[in-house]
Amino acid sequence: MAKQGYHHGNLRQALIEAALRLIEQQGPQGFTLSDAAKSAGVTPAAVYRHFAGRDDLIAECARQGFEIFADLMDHAYNGGKPTALRAFEATGRAYLAFARKFPGHYMAMFESGLNLNRDPDLARASNRAQTVLARAAEALSDQLPPGRRPPAAMFAAHIWAMSHGVVELFARGTPGSRAPFPPEDLLEAGIGIYLRGLGLIKPDG
Repeated sequence: MAKQGYHHGNLRQALIEAALRLIEQQGPQGFTLSDAAKSAGVTPAAVYRHFAGRDDLIAECARQGFEIFADLMDHAYNGGKPTALRAFEATGRAYLAFARKFPGHYMAMFESGLNLNRDPDLARASNRAQTVLARAAEALSDQLPPGRRPPAAMFAAHIWAMSHGVVELFARGTPGSRAPFPPEDLLEAGIGIYLRGLGLIKPDG
């Protein structure tokens, strides 16, 4: 691919897309800025016009990922319709769908070791995504008596951890080929057990 230097049409986004491909293929720590430049068809020196280093490039991949993730989660939640329970379950499915469709973004967000508070834009995007799940958890936990109601943040963290575990073990890469059940079924069953334990689903529901 011919080097295009600073004359590349949209160098910043081209580098982000190149980094996402490399992250998907080699992991967040498996490539260099020079690799990203080569994949984007520009000189290594051109990269520094937009990113101070590889971590800055990965952070922008993560920021864009969180924005997409938040949009998908918000769409799945659908304002809590048709019921708080169905809307909550939909956010779990959206989590799996995002990890499948945007693996490079997902790995940049959750597997790169980045400090999500490294810059305000990344922190805002991350918090926006978490807020959707927290809102869904709060709407559902409000149906419990106050004395049996877990903090919404804890509720959301439990489901987030369960969703993340299903993705890591069964929805991506080599482990996915050994999944005993479809990831969606695993997550739905796990959430069901959790919600039954809280009394949000009847034992025969």
